[in-house]
Amino acid sequence: QVQLVESGGGLVQAGDSLRLSCAASGRTFSIYRMAWFRQAPGEEREFVAAIRWSGGSPLYADSVKGRFTISRDNAKNMGYLQMNSLKPEDTAVYYCAANGQFRSTYNVGASYDYWGQGTQVTVSS
Repeated sequence: QVQLVESGGGLVQAGDSLRLSCAASGRTFSIYRMAWFRQAPGEEREFVAAIRWSGGSPLYADSVKGRFTISRDNAKNMGYLQMNSLKPEDTAVYYCAANGQFRSTYNVGASYDYWGQGTQVTVSS
């Protein structure tokens, strides 16, 4: 089992930056990929970004490409989502997710085994 805890959410203005953190514990050696998803009120959960725990090229949703950066620090068992040039449409609860094996689809929630509780990000205009 892997436990995930997000932090770093908050209320910011459009154009500001925010960094979310995801602390992983438990069987972290078994993590294959870590991802971030988000869910706005009344909307379906949406893929944001993903990265292999061992490294490699990150993957992004088109809506955040060029503004968000996903990273991880294996030594600290931490994942991060740096969010720049935030827009009101980025307002959502952001969730950290991880899986323990390769899955061919990285951008759907069903490909992930472990989830954090979420952290609220609100961007005012």
